[in-house]
Amino acid sequence: MRKSIVAIAMLALLAPAAALPQTKSGKSGVYEQLNLFGEAFERIRHDAVEAVADKKLIETAISGMLNSLDPRQVYLSETEYKALQNPAAETSASTGLVVTLDNGQVKVVAPRAGSPAAEAAIGPGDAVFMIDKEPTYDLTLPEIEQKLRGPAGSEVTLTIRHGTGSPQEIKLKRETGPFPTVTSRLEGDDIGYVRLAGFEDATPAALDEAVKELRNQAGSKLIGVILDLRNNPGGSFDAAVAVADAFIDKGDIAIVKGRKADGVKKIAATPGDVAKGLPIVALVNGGTAREAELMAGALQDSKRAVLLGSKTFGESAIETLIPLAGNGAIRLTTARFLTPSGRPIQGKGLEPDLAVSPLKLQKVAQADRRREADLRGALKNPDVAAPADKGGGTQPGDAAKPDETSGKAAIPPKGDGATVASGDIGTPSDEQLSEANDVLRGLAVVSGRTASR
Repeated sequence: MRKSIVAIAMLALLAPAAALPQTKSGKSGVYEQLNLFGEAFERIRHDAVEAVADKKLIETAISGMLNSLDPRQVYLSETEYKALQNPAAETSASTGLVVTLDNGQVKVVAPRAGSPAAEAAIGPGDAVFMIDKEPTYDLTLPEIEQKLRGPAGSEVTLTIRHGTGSPQEIKLKRETGPFPTVTSRLEGDDIGYVRLAGFEDATPAALDEAVKELRNQAGSKLIGVILDLRNNPGGSFDAAVAVADAFIDKGDIAIVKGRKADGVKKIAATPGDVAKGLPIVALVNGGTAREAELMAGALQDSKRAVLLGSKTFGESAIETLIPLAGNGAIRLTTARFLTPSGRPIQGKGLEPDLAVSPLKLQKVAQADRRREADLRGALKNPDVAAPADKGGGTQPGDAAKPDETSGKAAIPPKGDGATVASGDIGTPSDEQLSEANDVLRGLAVVSGRTASR
């Protein structure tokens, strides 16, 4: 009797919408599987050498389900969920690291510009083995994020490996944000340079102000704009859409696809261009991820900007935080975005129009340089067409295809997304920035604009 009660309870908890109709049609055997869960649940409760609370067993089961999907889908306990909604003073400061999980190993997506992590030259692809002497291999993503946060001014010690080098300890002081997402300056006296280091609610307004200030400083001399999206780990989806919209006068910004075939939504641009039609070069690299890829893809597809640099990270998941009525919440990937022309980003990344590697590279070994598609449980990309769909041959970006026999996610070739340390971005030794300047000056000559030196 107890087993049946447990099974029915888990049915209501785990699959109230989908399981029942499937069971009535006799297609899934969900009841049998839940009975199996109930039997295992009872065995653990009564026979485990150490007693385990029922609540912990159920929470662990939910966590296991989500961990088997993709690296960012997690269960948050009620305590973790409340802490996320109302951060306490003791967890208000950050190192600025944006991380992901790869088979239990913590990998850096990118550090936020101006953060302690960026100043310590931690870069995309670096592996984090320990946090304050505690191994990270068996921690969940919320636990890792929680350990990286703490009181302002407090120190955290990270054991990190850059590329193929030996692991080293780095001590970081946590700082309260917000870290700047928009910085700008003039290159020479005729090219506007705007660094977009992330996307927050205040980013669209800050961008608008930065571009206006550049136009005021340059007057009629302004011949183009460089948008620097390198080492940008993303952030607010709505803010990224607004920033892309600021430069795109018409057409679409992105396509959002949910699970259902009828769940396709196109996000259209609104009239207006903050750059007033000036040529744009957008800088990208392997640390350009998530919402930064949304913007880069929108600019590229609309022919509004030339992408220069190296291949981007390759992640387009949209996550939703779903409360579980007094029992915490789940962070679930509910959709993904594509470029306006329908090009997939998930597991593939974006290829730049002009491939330029930095002279001063982060030494990231090919065997260790990971992207979204390399991560355990990474989302498969059903939008990638098979070679036959394109009439044979290869197209730009076709190097990564899903393995139809194994069902594995598309895996881009390693080592093709050379990154640069955040501290070197925008400096005189920044080769990619120098190339972007040359491109804009060349366009100015072709178009008849005066390009001052």
